[in-house]
Amino acid sequence: MLGKAIWIEGGTRSGKTDALVGQFWQWLNDRAVLSEHSRQNAKILVLAGNDDSKRDLGDRLSAKTHGKYPILAKTTIGFIQEEVLLFYPLLIQKLNLPAHFPLRLRPETEQELATKLWKSALSRVNWREIAPSEYRFVRRILDLLQLAAYGCTPLESLPEILLQGFGSGEGSEVYSCVESLAAEWRDWCLDRGLLTYGIMTELYWRHLLPDPEYQRRLRDRYWTLLADDLDDYPAIGRQICDVLIDADVWCAFTYNHDGMVRLGLSADPEYLLGLKARCIDLNTDPRALVYLDSIATPLFKGKSSTTTSVDQIVRAMLNPGLPPVLPEGVRSIETRTRGEMLKQTALKAIKLITTGKVAPGDIAIIAPGLDAIARSTITNIFAQHQIPIASLNAQLPLNSDPGVRALLSLMALTYPNLGQLTSRDEIADLLVTLSPIYPCQNPMLTSIDPVRAGLLADYCYAPALSQPHLLPYQNFPRWDRLGATVTQAYDRILAWLERIREQQPSPLDLLTDAISYFFQQGSYLPFDRLSALRELMETAQHYWLVAERTHSPAEYLDSADQITAQFILLLRQGTISANPYPIAQLQPQQQAVTLSNIFQYRASKRSHAYHFWLDVGSPLWAEGGAATLYGANLLLQAHISADQTIAKPWTEADTQATDEQRLARILRDLLHRVSDRLYLCNSDLAINGQEQMGALLMLVHGANSSESIES
Repeated sequence: MLGKAIWIEGGTRSGKTDALVGQFWQWLNDRAVLSEHSRQNAKILVLAGNDDSKRDLGDRLSAKTHGKYPILAKTTIGFIQEEVLLFYPLLIQKLNLPAHFPLRLRPETEQELATKLWKSALSRVNWREIAPSEYRFVRRILDLLQLAAYGCTPLESLPEILLQGFGSGEGSEVYSCVESLAAEWRDWCLDRGLLTYGIMTELYWRHLLPDPEYQRRLRDRYWTLLADDLDDYPAIGRQICDVLIDADVWCAFTYNHDGMVRLGLSADPEYLLGLKARCIDLNTDPRALVYLDSIATPLFKGKSSTTTSVDQIVRAMLNPGLPPVLPEGVRSIETRTRGEMLKQTALKAIKLITTGKVAPGDIAIIAPGLDAIARSTITNIFAQHQIPIASLNAQLPLNSDPGVRALLSLMALTYPNLGQLTSRDEIADLLVTLSPIYPCQNPMLTSIDPVRAGLLADYCYAPALSQPHLLPYQNFPRWDRLGATVTQAYDRILAWLERIREQQPSPLDLLTDAISYFFQQGSYLPFDRLSALRELMETAQHYWLVAERTHSPAEYLDSADQITAQFILLLRQGTISANPYPIAQLQPQQQAVTLSNIFQYRASKRSHAYHFWLDVGSPLWAEGGAATLYGANLLLQAHISADQTIAKPWTEADTQATDEQRLARILRDLLHRVSDRLYLCNSDLAINGQEQMGALLMLVHGANSSESIES
């Protein structure tokens, strides 16, 4: 197989990655007779669909090869970003760009800066034709710029593609503005050395990848390509693979027809499937099939194979006239109201754990859309029984952490002209949060309780637009009732504020000083609280770097207070979540019940012995929701003409077919990720009081009713 590309195809948990690693190891052994020179000067390029898969595959390959070979593990987009930053001097020369050191923009900063840049245009454009709000209109233009770059589609083709795809009836007049605004944003960023995901990808596919000099260097740097989960790659991923195949680099790919988790966000699985024609199909080689189908799903074993049983369920779902035949291990939990369904689901899982039948780490609770009510209800019930539960990539707003809220309030108290950003409630929250008892392993124990904090905020907080401040606790007439512990903690906060006002440090120095003073560098904080503080510092560092880049020195000094105010408002809007990099290496491995929405669970590639599916009768199971970006379907390669100027009209039939295909993939994928028992949980009424009549409701009726909680 020297000099050839191999193709590995299979369903969920069928052993594709094992086959990939095994074939690579076999190829290394076959190649051992060749010269060692290329191994020393080149790396093994490993691509994966997401960060978790990338780290897992990179670690497995390093362990398999005993660390003898240099391995670079990246996602496709991560690889593109690194290449653009590495070869930015070449791009400066080719495109005659200003010689700035490139600075990557975060999405939330991108949104803010683009809104400011387009301020005058937004007042003229009738954005309501394609977006419900100005915020969504800006976000959609930025998303279209990114999707076009991922799909290797010229930005100037966007107006015609949108017009042909959506038809002349919807937003036809505003489509012409999409390209001009996106191009204006791109040029504005490049003039300042600012790079977004979309801009970096466009630079890569239009200018860097076609460059002969870059292709030569790419061939010299990598002698092997291993790409796992091609079904989650954008179209640009195929072009990278094509270049390396043309260069006679040994390649191996895996593909899952039941995956496609990122279809609708950036992935173009049908276009990536075209690589199969250039490969040796490993699935037709009997010697290699020892890896595939190596992981069984006992829940669906019986008279027929696992795959057949799963396919029967999917066919029954797509054809309501066929009665579903479900295995014994599939049970249902049916209630009238959603609140009762959430309660019974949690209690059923708790009963399984407390009776010793199942460990917490063997249970996953999965929902099509995990709203705050469901998350809070389930978490609180498990907390009452002292059973750990972990929300998978919860994406909670950074401002939901009390430590972050307190630090933002400190900034508003320290710098002038920020009085409108403070209130008595925020001051009371600050006093409680910044008075923890150290040393203590419980961060909930504080010196100032909420009642006394409220009294201090009422009597000792002096609001003012220019400079609000805290008064001595003696300003409270009955300060003798506060107690020595409370007054000492309050004086400690007051002393820090007085010292910091005299010094007037930069915002970054203020945050660093406050974390050290009030939180002892996070020494006693749990992991989630520590993550929030880390993300706050990363966000602040990035925000002020961008502010310095987008303002002249004089403007930066004159608008320092305004920049600080905008930073506080940005975090309070809840657009930033506490997911600092890298989170996976630092997160402790704990045996906890997994709580997740469908997208995050499928993307994590996890599997559990017991599944609880919430809201099975909800129509959300068949809808893309937040996992589908505006215009994403129109920018798939299969939907665009050969000259990339015209897209086929997107009809209601296309939407229905896409939803059915997505639901079938979700079912196949999830059913292969549960091994022992599946609980289908549903309530007659949704959270809004409407009756649930989703496509999966017939599965609930076809399952055996779960034994009662009391039994």
